[in-house]
Amino acid sequence: MTHAHTVYKIPHGKLVKITLEYDPQTNLIQKVNITGDFFIHPEDGLELLETSIQDTFFSHDVIIKRLDETVTAHHLTLIGVTTEGLTEGILRCRA
Repeated sequence: MTHAHTVYKIPHGKLVKITLEYDPQTNLIQKVNITGDFFIHPEDGLELLETSIQDTFFSHDVIIKRLDETVTAHHLTLIGVTTEGLTEGILRCRA
């Protein structure tokens, strides 16, 4: 298991801090923690987003699809952050 961390300033948005664990052999994200100076409403939306990408491949298309589906399914409002910004921050953990 590999641990990774990144801090990413979303263009025209807020700061996102991401810590995750992933398996470099399978390329699967095992656990993710997202923090930053952004807001998600309702507040449990952040946990829903984190859960949605567990056991997900390190792939832009897969990650953003899962995040977008979660935002839509749970009627989440993201303030200062976008699913694209979160995806970019997550992908930077592997860089």
